Amino acid sequence: MKGILAIFILICHLGIGQSGVNFVVDELPGNASILPRTVQTHTNVLPMIRQTTLGLHHINKDSSFLSVSAIGEAGFRYGGSAQYRVGAGILLESALKDKWSFRVGAIEGIGLSDSIYAPKTYFSSPLKSNTLYTDVRARIGYTPNAIFNFQVGLDHNFIGEGSRSLFLSDYGKPYPFGQIRAKFWRLEYTVLYQFFREQRNNNWFLKNGATHHISFNAAKWLNIGVFETVIFQPKDTALRRGYEVEYLNPVIFYRPQEYAIGSSDNVLIGASFSAYIKKHTIYGQFILDEFFLAEIKNKTGWWANKYGGQIGVKGNIDARNAHWFYRLEYNAVRPFTYSHLSNGQNYGNQGMTLAHPYGANFMEILGEVKARKDRWSASIFMSYFLRGYDKDGISFGGDLYVPYTYRKNNYGHHIGQGLGNNGVRAILTVSYLVAKQGNLQAFIEQQFRYDSAFDRYSYIPMIGLRSQLWNDRRNY
Repeated sequence: MKGILAIFILICHLGIGQSGVNFVVDELPGNASILPRTVQTHTNVLPMIRQTTLGLHHINKDSSFLSVSAIGEAGFRYGGSAQYRVGAGILLESALKDKWSFRVGAIEGIGLSDSIYAPKTYFSSPLKSNTLYTDVRARIGYTPNAIFNFQVGLDHNFIGEGSRSLFLSDYGKPYPFGQIRAKFWRLEYTVLYQFFREQRNNNWFLKNGATHHISFNAAKWLNIGVFETVIFQPKDTALRRGYEVEYLNPVIFYRPQEYAIGSSDNVLIGASFSAYIKKHTIYGQFILDEFFLAEIKNKTGWWANKYGGQIGVKGNIDARNAHWFYRLEYNAVRPFTYSHLSNGQNYGNQGMTLAHPYGANFMEILGEVKARKDRWSASIFMSYFLRGYDKDGISFGGDLYVPYTYRKNNYGHHIGQGLGNNGVRAILTVSYLVAKQGNLQAFIEQQFRYDSAFDRYSYIPMIGLRSQLWNDRRNY
């Protein structure tokens, strides 16, 4: 044991690390979203490590810096009623030689927004008809060498190559976390300890998560990923266990461990692939909550056959003195996936899903094209989806915050059941980079929305100024 410990300490003090950590941001044409491939290149866990932060600083061995930038947002949107958000804040970034990095971005603001466009913040408080909010993203990273990276923060994490993720997405609200990442040979191994919360009777209560992800480069052009996560309550009416000690072990499988401790925790597993062809990527994910093979073979539509899949292609193209990016993606998730007996065990955080923004009981096809030249950029996003909503007080498996015990039948379940909604989203955005420091952009957005279940057409124009440091997509 002492010998193993000595080897670990020696590894942690050898080699060269690099402490920069990106934000979780949208892929842009011409950036490093699709890197030159080697068997040591891993791009499916975001934010990526050992990268410069937004390209503002080049971090070399023995280099240090401290950067302070003013950031803010001011946006006005009209979609049947006027909505706005106005805020200002600060971005602090620093690195200490090649080991430590620190970043915090915070915007304090006030807004009048509906449930769709309200700021996705960890801190907010009602103020009559308006809402005060403090939007914070913070992350501290320590990279002792080229193998290990340790992070703690209040932020999002994203797993996948898609616009959506069926594993872990950034469409919801940020959460406190701790992360360990180890990169060696053709592997990158990620361990996440997550601290979520929900509301019950207007009071917050805690729930926790633990996530493992293995990224393996089978070849320079082919990546295979394995994912598992568990959601559990630190206390309930019968037990106060805090953060489950058994789940702190970074090299266990959660499902056998869940059975061993006799819990009813929520475990999900998944697999993914990415095939890289020059500047293009074909990718996919498969998520599994529960299943019974005999019921699948018999095509009974059993309610507990809970799974979903994703397939997509994306790429960068340089043409006509501009950078272009394209994506085509399909997602589908069966009813009741991600749900559980209560919101203390479902796959959500602060009332929002941790994976795809539609939750479950849906299929979706989306496409997007982006172009960038100098300080100008433009994007077109379009999607069509079929989504099933609950009705008549019965759960049809779309809302993961409704317990699956509220279902009516055990068999005959299919995607789009319940109140079926055929929806369309089309978004055109044009933006201009006002200042590189703080990534301040002025933008105009035109959004068209259609929902057949409610016979509703919406045209929503928006104009604004925003430091685009983390995703704020409302394309769902």
